[in-house]
Amino acid sequence: MIVLGIDSSTQVNTIALLQDGQLLCEAVLNTRKNHSQRLMPMMDILLKEAGLTIENVDGVAVSSGPGSFTGLRIGMTTAKALAWSLNKPLVGIPSLDGVAFNAQGVTGIICPILNARRSEVYTALYKMDKGKLKRMSDYMALEPVELIKRLQNHNQITLLGDGIEEFISIFAEKLGDRLTVPSPANRLPRASHIAYLGWKRLLKGEADDVINLAPLYVRNSDAEIKLKSKGRSI
Repeated sequence: MIVLGIDSSTQVNTIALLQDGQLLCEAVLNTRKNHSQRLMPMMDILLKEAGLTIENVDGVAVSSGPGSFTGLRIGMTTAKALAWSLNKPLVGIPSLDGVAFNAQGVTGIICPILNARRSEVYTALYKMDKGKLKRMSDYMALEPVELIKRLQNHNQITLLGDGIEEFISIFAEKLGDRLTVPSPANRLPRASHIAYLGWKRLLKGEADDVINLAPLYVRNSDAEIKLKSKGRSI
């Protein structure tokens, strides 16, 4: 089974191809440029490198959020259009699950943080359970100080994700030597993880509705918040 993975939930633009759970090829661009201009060209390059055509793809896995509202819409629209036109199954994989997968196998709490703007992070807590990564909390959007309170009772914490760039100082100050931070390359979103987690779902016969699959936003957008404060809705 060949699975195409797409993750544009953050400023990182990443696409991967897996065959039967094994990585064929992957592209990761952390250039902070427009996803809409790069997704399809990157996909074409990967398919050519793998000696495949888009018709060879058996399923599509896409990062479903939380994350950048614009990035999520671009990735989701692309994935849904491909799945619909090819008549292939589509699965949405929460972006935090994909980022947490970078730290699969570590001891203690795995805590991905994605920059949610407005001094908040998107996050969830994970740990290894019988050799598998298990989510231990809801998907959340909250201020770093509130997240730190939830982490205070844990002795080993692995922090990863793009929120580290802005908030690492406060986590390091409050958590000290209990905190582990992977190298920059090992804490970014990877489409290969989205594809792998999608492959696992597809093997079980699971698929999401191509029409109704929607991004997991966790909170309202800034535009929605502003309109709500003015007594309007969108």
